[in-house]
Amino acid sequence: MKPRFVDSFLYAAQGIRTAVREERNMRFHLCAAFYVYLFSLFYGFGKTEYILITLMVCGVLALELVNSSLERTVERPAPDRYMTAGVVKDMAAGAVLVFSIGCAVCGAVLFWDVAAFRRMFAFFAARPLLAVLLAASLAVAWQFIFGKRKEGK
Repeated sequence: MKPRFVDSFLYAAQGIRTAVREERNMRFHLCAAFYVYLFSLFYGFGKTEYILITLMVCGVLALELVNSSLERTVERPAPDRYMTAGVVKDMAAGAVLVFSIGCAVCGAVLFWDVAAFRRMFAFFAARPLLAVLLAASLAVAWQFIFGKRKEGK
């Protein structure tokens, strides 16, 4: 029996949930995306900038899912396939790295604005409790990314 159309979304959601639970790099990218969107509030971004940011975030997350799935597919290969498996894993990781570097360059172009940096500083200086909450969120993000979890590797 063929799976129902809705089932494909459930399977996809399960894959994303597994990646978040078991893949440190996926958790890192999610935290980075959170802070990108948070700090974007200090900029006068319009639809175009938010579309670009969303495409970059989704692109990195999608590539990380592909990379993680390829790594699992080729892990523990037969001895005669070991070199090929290593190359596949390295190339998939390289794809994530190339796209991430491109996104970082685009992000630097979008976000490098001294006036916005001043607005952020003034905002948090006038609201010390929010500055403490921001610092605390970084500790929570660190724990989310690097805390003890079952790694799928």
